[in-house]
Amino acid sequence: MDSLPVRTGGSPGSEVASITAYGPARSTVTDKPLSQDEIKKYTQYFYTTLYLCLGMIYLKENPLLREPLETKHIKTRLLGHWGSDAGQSFTYIHFNRLIKKYDLDAIFVSGPGHGAPAVLSNAYLEGTYSEVYPNMGEDEEGLRRFFRQFSFPGGIGSHATPETPGSLHEGGELGYSVSHAFGTVFDHPDLITLTMVGDGESETGPLATAWHGTKFLNPITDGAVLPVLHLNGYKINNPTVLARITKEELESLFIGYGWEPYFVEGSEVESMHQAMAGTLEQCVVKIKEYQKQARDSGKAFRPRWPMIVLRTPKGWTAPRKLDGKYLEGFWRAHQVPITDVHTNPDHLKILESWMKSYGTDKTLDKSGKLIPELRALAPDGNRRMSANPITNGGSVLKKLHVPDFRDYAIPVTKGGTLEYASMQNFAKFLRDIVGNNMSNFRVFGPDETQSNKLDTIYEAGKKIWFGEYFEEDADGGNLAFDGRVMEMLSEHTVEGWLEGYVLSGRHGMLNSYEPFIHIIDSMVNQHLKWLEKCIEVEWRQKIASLNILLTATVWRQDHNGFTHQDPGFLDVICNKSPEVTRIYLPPDGNSLLSVMDHCFRSKNYVNVIVADKQNHLQYMDMDQAIAHCTKGVGIWDWASSDDDLEPDVVMASCGDMATQEALAATALLREYLPEMRIRFVNVVDLFKLIPDTEHPHGLSAKDWKSLFTEDRPCIFNFHSYPWLIHRLTYHRKGQHKLHVRGYLEKGNIDTPLELAIRNHTDRFSLAIAAIDQVASYGNRGAHARETFLNRQIWAKNYAYHEGVDPEEITSWKWPF
Repeated sequence: MDSLPVRTGGSPGSEVASITAYGPARSTVTDKPLSQDEIKKYTQYFYTTLYLCLGMIYLKENPLLREPLETKHIKTRLLGHWGSDAGQSFTYIHFNRLIKKYDLDAIFVSGPGHGAPAVLSNAYLEGTYSEVYPNMGEDEEGLRRFFRQFSFPGGIGSHATPETPGSLHEGGELGYSVSHAFGTVFDHPDLITLTMVGDGESETGPLATAWHGTKFLNPITDGAVLPVLHLNGYKINNPTVLARITKEELESLFIGYGWEPYFVEGSEVESMHQAMAGTLEQCVVKIKEYQKQARDSGKAFRPRWPMIVLRTPKGWTAPRKLDGKYLEGFWRAHQVPITDVHTNPDHLKILESWMKSYGTDKTLDKSGKLIPELRALAPDGNRRMSANPITNGGSVLKKLHVPDFRDYAIPVTKGGTLEYASMQNFAKFLRDIVGNNMSNFRVFGPDETQSNKLDTIYEAGKKIWFGEYFEEDADGGNLAFDGRVMEMLSEHTVEGWLEGYVLSGRHGMLNSYEPFIHIIDSMVNQHLKWLEKCIEVEWRQKIASLNILLTATVWRQDHNGFTHQDPGFLDVICNKSPEVTRIYLPPDGNSLLSVMDHCFRSKNYVNVIVADKQNHLQYMDMDQAIAHCTKGVGIWDWASSDDDLEPDVVMASCGDMATQEALAATALLREYLPEMRIRFVNVVDLFKLIPDTEHPHGLSAKDWKSLFTEDRPCIFNFHSYPWLIHRLTYHRKGQHKLHVRGYLEKGNIDTPLELAIRNHTDRFSLAIAAIDQVASYGNRGAHARETFLNRQIWAKNYAYHEGVDPEEITSWKWPF
């Protein structure tokens, strides 16, 4: 048997002793603000919450243990997590004291995975749960139902799901608690978001970058985040990294991040109460002092904001050992602490004795309600963290003041002849939205706002920056303490900020390069799941949509090459519920304005908008764009030649570059084969392709047939991967006639046309495909086909030798 590794250097055991979770409290703050009577009451309250946590995991009957515990009282399937509950509840109840003392506006974010029992137990004891769910009243029957629903079919999950009062962060995927917390306090100057950070969670990349949020926090206009790093030492089956380094190294880490860390460590309950009470109070006092200094002087600055490192045993207050094997303080306490109570009578007795040791026969009255002297420890009304309206963001949502987007119209008199900077024009509209909503709208992005041609918004609000300033920054740096643009080169962090911002009742937009939005696939996935579940929770109010503008798109990443070419985020969004997802690909500047206006006004969606940042041909005047975007898909008469007869072929497009090439292909066909009847269809709203029985935006079968026909070939040029279109349209009649072109994962340092040729989305390939698919033409069109192939070869060789596309390509205009 291999022996455990032995550390060398230093005094034997000294470092281990300094980081153990056991023993009397060791804390940075030595104040003892609690009386012995208060310690007794907080211990009783604390133990009552832990009784409820165990009850949720184990019990379906006999909630007050007024009968001897039997297996028939135990849930057949045991689910839930015990390990982080004690530390979370301990922190929660001590912050309640400060909410009452200082009349704080506060919410609680539970970061540790599956940490809901701690949050739920406190919501129940505060009375909020019974107010929201009257069938789970503060009595024996209500408590039985409360226990039974947890991790039970038809009930609630083991995270702080949308059904949980006071929650706006589910924590299903670890890593987002701190970024969400910062999102909630931006523009909420009186709010303190108390944030429990699991030590397993702290090992994730998103969490590691989120600590930098203090560099973007304005003590005048924003609230404060008070993180509590909960070191309980273990994940599912492994030690946690931060729990196994020295206290000095841990302190240095957070000082390096810019925080002032306070330590509270130990397991002895009475002394831990004093230590936590004194430490939390000093942190709140510090926060208030910093805010007062900044607000009284009118001068913003970056303090060393306080944070707490709380070290307690895993599964604190559980039996230390079970059958000679460690339970409390070890990974076995992570999930269900005693797993075999159905088959092991001795363990069932241990569970019963353990639960009764919490003394709820004295803290819950005969009906099962918390006794008044303990209930008085918690705040009342909306000051309860479980009842704070901010956690139900729609209830505090203010209407966005949006100017009339038509005032920013691009003057288009003829489709396909004017080239214009669509994104720069949209930036003017965005600038004025920012200017009109200086306390409830922000723009987020990973250092790309200027690159994405949106820098006009700096006229209304610059980039927030609380790091050091150099003199060069005055020369176009666009940095300010009171900015409205949030940039940090971590997609995880800016997405987390935006999610927290909209979840707590504000509005915003994230702009990002299309190829790297995949970094936040799973974050958006979690937000979508939250939104979908909120639809089922009747007391949840609708929140502003989360808007993601993707630019620097695949077809204009020729200079960056293959690594920057990936339009697959659309596939990710298409996997999610149609109730909460929307995807738009406006082909020009006026349609971009119309789409963005709609998205900013919408609620409870994730809107994904794909629009390139380079100059593009313009196709519609404003009235045409509004009509087209309202329909989401339509025939462009000016580009068609079917004269309302049966077309020989339908040329369809979705996406700006895809539309340009499809139009150019249509022009080639009309020039060389003028007798060919072509119908040109453009798609703005991607979900129009789905039948209306499967998506609220879908087309009916009649509408589909009127546009695409059921028996004529359709050459569909698509912005993203072609199989996505087949997937969305597989129920449609005539699907076998749909020939989709899109990105085929082929790329290099190409010109735009070269890249299109590689993926068969260029004008020549599309025109050739149309000739090949119109069966009635037989071998007619062979000469035109050969001409297109020759021109394609010439253009490709020209680009290879000259480094740019030919003039006839780059300056192409609609010729008819």
